[in-house]
Amino acid sequence: MKVAIDAGPLYGHRTGVGMAAAGMIDALARRDDVDLVPYLVSGRSTPEPGHRRLPLPGIVASHVWSRADAPKADRWLDGADLVHGTNYVAPATAMPAVVSVYDCWFLRHPEQASALVRRAGANLRRAVRRGAWIHASSDVTADAVRDLLDTDRVRTVLLGPPPTPVDIEPLPVDRLRGARYVIAIGTEERRKGLPVLVEAFALLREQHPRLRLVLVGAPGDDSDAVDAAIERLGVADGVDRMGPVDDASKLWLLRNAAALAYPSIDEGFGFPVLEAQAAGTPVVATAVGSIPEVAGTGAVLVDDPTRSASVFADAIVEAIDGHGRLALLEAGYRNVRRFDWDTTAAGVVDLYESAMGGSS
Repeated sequence: MKVAIDAGPLYGHRTGVGMAAAGMIDALARRDDVDLVPYLVSGRSTPEPGHRRLPLPGIVASHVWSRADAPKADRWLDGADLVHGTNYVAPATAMPAVVSVYDCWFLRHPEQASALVRRAGANLRRAVRRGAWIHASSDVTADAVRDLLDTDRVRTVLLGPPPTPVDIEPLPVDRLRGARYVIAIGTEERRKGLPVLVEAFALLREQHPRLRLVLVGAPGDDSDAVDAAIERLGVADGVDRMGPVDDASKLWLLRNAAALAYPSIDEGFGFPVLEAQAAGTPVVATAVGSIPEVAGTGAVLVDDPTRSASVFADAIVEAIDGHGRLALLEAGYRNVRRFDWDTTAAGVVDLYESAMGGSS
């Protein structure tokens, strides 16, 4: 089958959605039963060889396709049999469609989303009304999709692991050499719960005065709240906000961290959890969304609806000083082996066949 697939998430800073799209596209390209037509809707990115740019600027497409089922993109997609939107949205089309959905935070809380993200939600709803099938990255997300979008055309297909950095030489971050630190990875958005982590860190420093907190990720809609928490608690001297980092630096940071802290309020998959487990770093995470499903037994999970900073701080102490640290690391290594991109591709192709044949 010929599949038009959204390669847009591969361009620019690689977020979790970018890692998901890259893993799926690479694995699908290795199969002999799928012919991919990668496309992007962007006027700023230069298409890679073999990728085609749809002749609608991204901002125009966002407005138009969130409000109407025209113009249809079929004429630009090289006679594809199906279109796969890998980033919550799909172009208007008369052909069968699959849309990947990783979390439903923006559907539950549209008032906290940007205008662009709200338009993505409107696009997603239009695609479902046209008959699109939803690829959910976890069972929790699949259940949320059924509830929020009122559709049974949903299939869970787990993603594969983060890229294995076999050819990457870790690049030390000089100012953190010899330091003991807890790391958090992710865009500074409300869903990631970073202000609570800053509060937990302030409590930890009372007993571990040399401990540091390293925040890796691009600024987002919660950056001001993170700023305020750091200032209010007087911990600026112990917090390193590094912004996005390259793969070599991230690998070094993970391998040398005392623990990964992942205090999300909601999560659709959680690649940093698997990255930390693969790097041999203990994981402390909230037991929300897909995190228990993805982390398995290889994490200290905090089941605390009140989101108490002291509870999260206690969990970090358990991970970095507790007697079960080695068993936690071993469980993490075993857990990562559950995930495989070829298995993901096989599940996605099965979903394509359902979407094209109308079966359930």
